Amino acid sequence: MSERIETRVGRLLRDRGLTLAVAESCTGGLICHRLTQVPGCSAYFLGGAVAYHNAVKIALLGVAATTLARDGAVSAETAAEMARGARRVFGADAAVAATGIAGPAGGSETKPVGLVYLAVAHGGGVTVRRRLFNGSRSAIKSRAAEAALGLLRECLRATRKAGVRHAKAGGRTPAGGRRKAPPGRRRAG
Repeated sequence: MSERIETRVGRLLRDRGLTLAVAESCTGGLICHRLTQVPGCSAYFLGGAVAYHNAVKIALLGVAATTLARDGAVSAETAAEMARGARRVFGADAAVAATGIAGPAGGSETKPVGLVYLAVAHGGGVTVRRRLFNGSRSAIKSRAAEAALGLLRECLRATRKAGVRHAKAGGRTPAGGRRKAPPGRRRAG
């Protein structure tokens, strides 16, 4: 059996000394669940938020009310703002976000059931993907979580190939400064 994607993502994060946060809507905590199935995930996983209601997206993650009014909760713009917000709130090096329509109701001609936007916020900016999944509510949530982890892995690997070096666990940033400690953690020394 091949290694699960959350294990591969965890190794990439741990090897680079990076931290991760998650912002979820349609996946309802499934991304966080999968990440925390990996032993030792506390070395890189800071936490996550299930921001299902728009008011929570605004209050907790800082998604602009104007973005929600203009583009809707299921949009590339909202996914990007959710990822940036999670990164900021948790003080993480990277954040992954998912927003979509898991069904069985709630879809429209322009935004059908199964439409999901995924985003990864990282040092290089934000990467957003639009995906359309078929199946039951449970299947859509599962596929969206898998795709979110896949996008995160892709972004982490692309950053490495681009020649960007990340700080190791020693706490130094690429510019030589100290990396900000995650909330609630103090650095020794």
